[in-house]
Parts: sequence; C-alpha cells; structure tokens
Amino acid sequence: MFSLSELAPLNQHQNRSKLLKPWWEVFMDYLVVLMLMTSVLACTEQLSRDRVVCIPLDSTTNTSDHSHSKSANVGLSSSSQPQIHHAHKIGPNLHSAPRGRRTHLVYQQYIYISQVCYHEALPLSSRFFPYMALLQSLVLVASGSFWLHFPHTSSRIEQFLSILAKCCESPWTSQALSHAARQESIQEMVEEGRRAHQPHHRTSTSPTVTHTRHSSIDSGTDSPLLKRIDSAFATPPSPCPSTLSCKSTMSCVSLDSREQLPSSSPSVMADSHSQVISLDKSDGEQARALFERVRKFRSHCESSAVICKVYLAQTVFKLLIVTLIMSYTVPLLGSLSFNHTCHPEERALVGYTTFECIHVLSSLLRKLLAAYLTLLGLYGLLNFYTLTWILSSSLQQYSFHSLKELSSLRDFPDLKNDLAFLIHMLDQYDPLLVQRLFVFLSPVSESRLLEESLERRWGEEKLHAMISVDADGRSRLQLVALPRLPPALFTLSQLQVLKLELIADAKFTAHMTSMTSLRELHLYHCTATVDPSALAFLQERLEVLQLTFTQASEIPSWVLSLRGLHELHLSGRLGSESGVGRSWALGSLRQLRHLRVLVIRGMLQRIPGELCEVAGSLVRLEIQNEGTRLLVLTGLKRMVYLTELHLQDCQLERLPSALLALTNLRVLDLQHNNLRTLEELLSLAHLRRLSCLRLAYNRVLVLPASVGVLRGLELLDLSNNQLQSIPPALFTLRRLRRLLLAGNLLEELPAEVKALQLLTELDLSGNRLERLPTELFNCCLELRTLNMSHNSLSFLPREIAALSQLCRLDLRSNNLEELPAELGCCSGLHGGGLLVENWLFLSLPPHVRDFLSRSYTPGGAHTEEHSQPESDSFPYFSPTQWSFSSALESQI
Repeated sequence: MFSLSELAPLNQHQNRSKLLKPWWEVFMDYLVVLMLMTSVLACTEQLSRDRVVCIPLDSTTNTSDHSHSKSANVGLSSSSQPQIHHAHKIGPNLHSAPRGRRTHLVYQQYIYISQVCYHEALPLSSRFFPYMALLQSLVLVASGSFWLHFPHTSSRIEQFLSILAKCCESPWTSQALSHAARQESIQEMVEEGRRAHQPHHRTSTSPTVTHTRHSSIDSGTDSPLLKRIDSAFATPPSPCPSTLSCKSTMSCVSLDSREQLPSSSPSVMADSHSQVISLDKSDGEQARALFERVRKFRSHCESSAVICKVYLAQTVFKLLIVTLIMSYTVPLLGSLSFNHTCHPEERALVGYTTFECIHVLSSLLRKLLAAYLTLLGLYGLLNFYTLTWILSSSLQQYSFHSLKELSSLRDFPDLKNDLAFLIHMLDQYDPLLVQRLFVFLSPVSESRLLEESLERRWGEEKLHAMISVDADGRSRLQLVALPRLPPALFTLSQLQVLKLELIADAKFTAHMTSMTSLRELHLYHCTATVDPSALAFLQERLEVLQLTFTQASEIPSWVLSLRGLHELHLSGRLGSESGVGRSWALGSLRQLRHLRVLVIRGMLQRIPGELCEVAGSLVRLEIQNEGTRLLVLTGLKRMVYLTELHLQDCQLERLPSALLALTNLRVLDLQHNNLRTLEELLSLAHLRRLSCLRLAYNRVLVLPASVGVLRGLELLDLSNNQLQSIPPALFTLRRLRRLLLAGNLLEELPAEVKALQLLTELDLSGNRLERLPTELFNCCLELRTLNMSHNSLSFLPREIAALSQLCRLDLRSNNLEELPAELGCCSGLHGGGLLVENWLFLSLPPHVRDFLSRSYTPGGAHTEEHSQPESDSFPYFSPTQWSFSSALESQI
C-alpha cells in the first residue's frame, strides 16, 4: 500500500500541467470524462438487466378452436403431460378461469428461448455497444494527454514548469514588473503633461489605452492565480506563487535618472521616489542562478521542435480516431429496436417455430448512444479547431509584440521551436504568467539585477579600501572577474590607474567624467564599450592604455580614436594575416598624434606599415614576438625619430639593415634571438647617439673588433652567449659604465680592463675565470657592483681594498678558501652587500665580520638604499636577511 503523501507529487504535477492546456484541451478533457461516464453507465445497465423477453407467435389466432388445441396438445411430448396435470392440480384454488391464449409452455422453456433468441435475434450493436464505447473512451483518454507524458517531451515540460514556478516565486519578478509599470505610468503622465500644453491634439482614445495598460501590469503583480498555497494537499489554481522572500527588505530607490520630466508635471516629480523591493544577498544569488538556468533551458529547447511535432501528431491521431468511430457508430442507431422476431430451430422442445421478443434496454441504449455520439461530435469539432489553429499559427516562432510596448521591457528576444510552442500554450492559459517568465528572458532585466548586486557588494567604501599605491606613488585599483563595472567605481575621483581583468561587460558610462585623475587604464581580456561622453573624456585625459586579448578582432575600435594617448601596450595574437596589418584599416592610427610609446606582444611576421603613420611622434617601439620569426623589417626605415627599439624573441639571425636609418637611436635591445655573428656592428657606427646595446640570450661566438666603433656606449649586455674571449677593442669604449658578460665561456679577463675607468657594474658570473687582474681594482675605482659568482676563483686579490665605493660583491660558488681582511676597507659592503657562503664568511677576522654584518640605522639605511646602483644581475639583500650565528658554522 502507498500513503497519501506519495500521491501529492503526482497531484501537484497534474495541477502544474494544466498551465499548458488551453481552453479547448480542458473542454475536450471534460467531454472525454462525460463519454467515459456514459459508457460506464451503459455497461453497468447491460451487466445488471440486459435480457430479452419472448412469447410464441402462432399463425392461427382463434384460441377457442378446441380441435386445434387438441391437435397441438397431441404434439407435445409425454414428458410435458405430467406438468400440465400438475398445473390443473393447482388450478382449483383459483376463483376465476385464466384468460388469454394458452401456450402450454413452462418457465424453464421461456428462459431457454430468451437465451437462444438473445444471441440469434438481437444485433451485435445492442449487445456490445457499451463495451465498445468504454474502450473508445479509454483510447481517447490515453491520447488526450500523450504529449505531456511522452519521454522525449515530458522532461522538457517538467523543466519548463519548474522554471515557471521559480520565476513566479522570485522577488525579482515583482520588482521588475513594478518597475516597468512605474516607468510606463511616468511616461504616460509626461505625455499627458505635454498634451496639456496642446489641448487641440488630445484624442478621446488615450484614457482607454492607459486604463488597459495599467490593468495588464497591475493584475500581473497582484493576480490571485499566483498566490502561495500554504497547504501541501490543497489544489492550487497555479503552481507559480508570487509571494516575496521573507528576507527581502524595503528601501527607497529613486527612478532612473535618464527619465527627464517636464517642469509642468509636478505630480510626476513627486512620485519620482517610491518604495520598491530591494533584494538581499540570497535572493539576488537565486535570481542570477535562475537567469542562468533560463538561458541554458532556452538554448536546449530552441535546438529542436519535438513537443510541437508530438502535439500535432496527437491532434491528427485523435481526429482520425473520432472519424473512424463516427463512421461505424452512426449506422448502429437504426439497428437498436425494441421488438425482434426470433425463429429458433427448437420446435421439438417448445412446439413453436416463431417467437416475438422485446429488448428491455433498447430504449435506454438508444438514448445513451445518441448522447455518446453528440459528445463525440463535439470532441471531433474541437480537434478540428485545434488542427486548424496549429496549421494557421506559426507555433515555432514567438515574438513579444504586446510586451514590447512597455517602456522598460522592449528587449525580449524572439523565441523559436519548442520554447516558442510552450510559450504559445502558456499564453492561451494566462498571459500574466508569460510576463513573469519573460522577466528572466530580458537582457535589460538581467543587467538591472547585476547592477543592483554590484551596488550592494561593491560599494564606494569597499572600492576605497581596495585602492593601493604603486612604486611611483600613484593610486591604483584592480578589479578581477566581475560581470560588469560597479557604479560606485565612477565616483573615485582620485584614482589614477585602473586595472580591469576578465570583466564580462565593461561599459564606461557618462558617469566616468567624474574620474578626473584617471591617466592609465589596463584591460585584460575585457570587452569594453564606451558611451560618447565617456569617449570624449578618455580622448582628453587618458595617457596610458594596456590591452590584453586573444585575437586582434577583440581590440575595441574606440582605442584608435584616443587622441591624447601617449603609451599603447598591445598583448595578444597579432599575426600578419589577422593582426595589425589586416584588422586595422589603412590610416586608422593617424588619430594617435601624441603616441610616443608602442609595445606589441604578439606574433608578427612583418613590421605593420600603419605604424609609419605615427612615426613622427613615436620614440619607443617594443616588439616581443613570442618566438615567431620577424621576416620583414623595412618599415623601421621610416621611424627616424625612434630613440628606443626593442626586438625581442623575433628569431633574428643577423643585425637588421634597417637600423642604419635610425640615427636618433639611443637604446637597441635584441635579446632572445638567434644572432650568431656581429659582423654588422661596423654599420652601427652611424648611430652616434647609441648608448645602450643589449644582445643577451643569443648564440654569439665571437665579439668582433668592430665593437670599438660604438664610442658612445654606456651599457653593453652580452650575457648568456658563447663568447670565449674578449677583444681588446672592447676596452676602448671609455664611456662604458655597465658591462654584463654573465653566462659565457670566458677563461681570462684581460688586464686592459683598466681602461674602463668609468665602469660602475661588472658582471662576469657563470664563466670559467680562475683569477682577476689586479688592474681591475687599481684603476676601476668607480666600481660599485661586481658579480663573480659561479666561477673558479681560488683567491681574491688584496687590492680590492681600493674599491671604496663597492656596494655589492657576489663571490658564491667559487674555489675560495679564505677571504682577505681588506674587505673591511670597502665601507659600502657592510649591512648585506657581500654575498658569500657562511663558512667562508667566518674565515674573516671578528672585527671585519662585525663591520660587514652591522645593520644600518633607520636614517642611514634609507640613505644607503637610495644610493644603491641599479643592477640587472645582482640581487640585493637587506641586512635582516643575513645570519652567521649558526652553531654548526661556528664549529666549522
């Protein structure tokens, strides 16, 4: 046995399924129930009282003929004689003689004849009509709701009804509909205010239209069909309650500021602030989850039209069944008669050949059959109407013409296939439910919900707490993985750097003009759109823009119109087929008249020709090609005003010939390429202003003597190459201040290094040096950074005491056995400037160790920190990072 609680879900599902049944489906359900009751009544009567009554019919009607009666009695069997005599024995008790025709039949003979005549004389329609009607009614009942229970359709229908119930329960539905009604009433009052100034243009139909619209929206909010039923077993009129969550709170929210009302409508201005429902956190999350669920259900249902096809097939099947039933049932009306003549071949048993019989239920069956055919005819007409409605209406398309008339609900998408069909069926039941469902199909409604959620979670106080200050003293804010920009962001007037990462819908509105201090904007995989007023603000104020994207087509078009932009950083796939050369139209960079720095991190195969349009202002060009070979560099010849050129990871094998035209070049960075020879260094003699040359991370085997022509070099970086020796011409570069030769195969440092008297940084780490020339310490007195780690040094010359300005010395991973005590003369090394193994540090005298490990005072530390020279290869460690007090090291 099962309990009543197990029947509750079934009852609830049946009640929810009624929402998809239009009036004709409901009418047909009642007709089928009536046909079923009619057939059951006929079957009951037939099982309880169905019989025929028969009497013999003789050809001679004169009952007084004694001879005939005698001859008839002679024909009787001998077995009947005792019965007749037995009857005469009973007869004397009667006071009156019997009247009528004597049949000489007993009761058993009458029963026998009635049964024989029931099967021989009574037609099939009289005997089996109730059972046929019952079977036909059951078939119609089963086919009436087949489309609701078919496996391929029932799952979609259940999901649709579940989503509809959630949409009606959500507090956001009532808030959105009330907002729409409020916006519409405001617009109507504005129109009435305008018509008040033009009384001759008033029309008599406007009050009627206004009343109709108000009733449609207000009834959608307060419809009794949508009220929650507290009892679990009560039959609700609709499974879609509209009661709000108990966690919802009330707050005063002003209307959209875009609604500008005329001064002649004071009543409208008085109603501009009204109480609406403000969702709490849980209700907002449920509403956002419901938006996502509706979006997935829509994509699933719009992929096919299974429900519509099954419903059409069901309607055609029912119409064929009705036609077939009517075709063989209507002729049966004539066969239902009251009198029947029976000719049983049982004369030897009863003595008669013809009997007159009557059917007891013939009159009742005729009436029930007429009623059944009437109901069946109505059922067929409704099916024909349904088929006509299906064929005449485009049920696989749905457009919201009525709802789009509302002022704030005009963005409903057009639906198709199964979802459109379900909406059509729901619209036939109650259009108010359709309005509640479409709240979660509206992009504007979803945007409004996200804005409200962002206003609650990302207020002005929280954004102020997230602002940090970078190394340059600028205020910076970074927002990651938000659905859209919070409105409170545009109130940060002191913000200078804004970083947005993975923002799904980053829209800069007109309120951006309040961010008067904004100068730098970073967009990491953000689809950013701007309003015209915000674009004018960015064109005037924005100086630095960094864009990170996947494809070049994701670059916003408004970027190319930022006239005041100074720096532009582009990071993404920028091949010649789909990159700058193709995706940007010719002349699109001409508006960037003040662009000075352009950084491209992509996969280019050539220098885009469009970059020549900003050659007059561009002073720094940086291309990081991510391992893609840069084939064509002829575009560099026109950029004669460049002072810095960075071509990294471009798979260059030789120095580009286009460098000869860049006479103003000061910095040349060709790191991370495939340079094997530097024979073209002689051609760089024309670059008299070149002061920085970086050739690290290449495959250079030999440094030619032509390097001596670069007289103006102050920094030379040849780290991580394959150099085995240093040419003497290198030491003719008297202006050289930083020489970086780490990660090579050098075995000896020539004594000519003494010529580099302005040298402040020398990096020889990762080589094979066994000794250092004393000339290095006697002549290069300006040396402040010396990195000799990962070599084979066996001793350190005592002449190192002459380097009084030495601040950083790295001697790790060498073959040193002891350190000279003269390190104590290098005053700049104390407080963390010496990097060496701890056990080797303990070889120094105690007073030298105390001097080198002594920390600065706060004031002195601050001064020394700013006095440290910049180094690309030497790490700086604060004094607190040193520790020489290990017990094990003391024992060693």
